[in-house]
Amino acid sequence: MKNALRRLRTVAVTLGACTLGLSLLTAPAQAYSAQPLSPHSDRAPESDQFTAEGVTTVGELRTVDGSLSYARNGRTQIIRHPGATYVKVHFSSLQLAPGEYVTVASPDGRESYRYDRQLNRSTGSDYTTDGRPGFWAMSVEGDTAVVTLHSDRPSGGSAATIDRFWRGYDRAEIAQHNFSTQSVCSTDARRDAVCYRTSHPTEYARGNAVARLLISGGGMCTTWRVGDTNRMLTNKHCFSTQAAVSGSEMQFNYQCATCGGANPGAGTKVSGATLYRVSSGGSNQLDYALYSVNNFAAIQGFGTLYLATSATTTGTQMYIPGHGDGSPKRLSIFEDSQNGARCTVRNANYNTWNISYSCDTSGGNSGSPVLNSSHRVIALHHLGGCPSNQGAKAHLIYNEIASLIDNG
Repeated sequence: MKNALRRLRTVAVTLGACTLGLSLLTAPAQAYSAQPLSPHSDRAPESDQFTAEGVTTVGELRTVDGSLSYARNGRTQIIRHPGATYVKVHFSSLQLAPGEYVTVASPDGRESYRYDRQLNRSTGSDYTTDGRPGFWAMSVEGDTAVVTLHSDRPSGGSAATIDRFWRGYDRAEIAQHNFSTQSVCSTDARRDAVCYRTSHPTEYARGNAVARLLISGGGMCTTWRVGDTNRMLTNKHCFSTQAAVSGSEMQFNYQCATCGGANPGAGTKVSGATLYRVSSGGSNQLDYALYSVNNFAAIQGFGTLYLATSATTTGTQMYIPGHGDGSPKRLSIFEDSQNGARCTVRNANYNTWNISYSCDTSGGNSGSPVLNSSHRVIALHHLGGCPSNQGAKAHLIYNEIASLIDNG
């Protein structure tokens, strides 16, 4: 028993590794007084699991019987799934008095989200919803979320109920749960974005406007800010309803601190706000979704991108920043080897809606911007299959959304 209690004083957290997009680091641990056991959880029914054609599944929904109470030993709840790459907690009820709040944090405190009874984003943290009672806290990187009640009340009843959580798959599980269309053409020449900070500073800087998109807790795409106002673009096949937008997170600055390292931070996470327009037709056509985010001020410093307003041409030099496989941000600049042939447009008129290229991508790159050497977006990546990875023509997208964006 003594050994078991001693083990409970330390919580290990797994964080994402940059080159594999997975966690290989162990974060510092933090001790908690009267630390409770993490309650048992079960996989939720298959009908509740995330599934969407063409979208990389990166997480599993689990049910749990968790709670916070005003009793001295009931004010902290550990939600943990060993090996998870993230944990996203759902509160089915929150019964707090004025001045009280709960936090959802990583064990080391580097990520912490605060929620009071009003769920006011201007004074507390962001959150997502799924149309059911309650709310979802923002995800915490790693395999453990520490949920804590902050109150001066000496005793009382229940303060919060936790009934579900999403946990992120590791690399092997992502491969197991996803059918991969070949998108890495020959040798994978992608590198961590930071690798190009000195050699290709403009490409690196433009990539800052690109974010990892966590869809309804369990799916992954790429998204990016477009124009000078609060507008974001991704693929329609990533999401196409207001409910999905409200249930999703955009994670900016999720990238490595050093080239080839294993040291991404949590970045800056915001939730989806308003869906403005989705394209007509199938996923092989323009395939876009235009929307806004909550807490826009938090992401303005990452910059923005602008759409090309005229068609590109075959042979145009290009590059793609994105979150293939849900990994920290990588850049595709070269075809097969560093400082070798640059990525170029193979066919600027592959069909009515798309251009084609063999620049490397993978599942999770859906929604990535394809930029030319003038750093304008010439296509919205959405289809893989070497040698003809495809992006929807940006000038055609611009023609449909020009009145809804400020394109610079």
